[in-house]
Amino acid sequence: MKKYILLLILFPLFAFSQKMVSKDVVEIKKFQEDLNAEYLNPKETPLRGDNFTNFKGHPFFPFDLKYKVTAIFTKTKDAKPFDLPTSSGKAKSYREYGKATFELDGKSYTLTLYQSLDLIKQKKYKNYLFLPFRDATNEKETYGGGKYMDLTIPKGNTIILDFNKSYQPFCAYNAYDYNCPIVPEENKLPVEIRAGVMYDDIYHH
Repeated sequence: MKKYILLLILFPLFAFSQKMVSKDVVEIKKFQEDLNAEYLNPKETPLRGDNFTNFKGHPFFPFDLKYKVTAIFTKTKDAKPFDLPTSSGKAKSYREYGKATFELDGKSYTLTLYQSLDLIKQKKYKNYLFLPFRDATNEKETYGGGKYMDLTIPKGNTIILDFNKSYQPFCAYNAYDYNCPIVPEENKLPVEIRAGVMYDDIYHH
């Protein structure tokens, strides 16, 4: 009888957990599908020539909830505009918006979030935050220059960082037509982030 009662208690919890996992899976699949659709669309893709013709879809790391973390968000006070160097040698105007501190495998890390001073002039990007980062997978399974993540300004003191939705910059696929912000030194993680888009280094040969 006790076992039966325990099952009745645990089953709703299990069902709730499965529902949450399913929602996460749906979200990451949509991210992957949208990214592939963008690169397959001749009007939106950064790919040119044979790279576009031969493109079938991005390789992705297996979806892993370990890399979806809730970070403590601290907004930066009195942030000054600064020029962020890009891959072409030019610079783009940004300001530091805040810092996100999170734990991964029991260790604490902090990443800085930025706001593009050009993009916030557009209504649809007024709440957009930019997170460029590097990690120990770069030059192995991901682009050597690092990866990006798109976020929105949080309403409270926490922010969700889902590395499963991280991607390579356009210049990883086409260095001729695009100049991409270089990841600042403070956003280099000493660990592997095996999540998001992987990278086949076939685009610069």
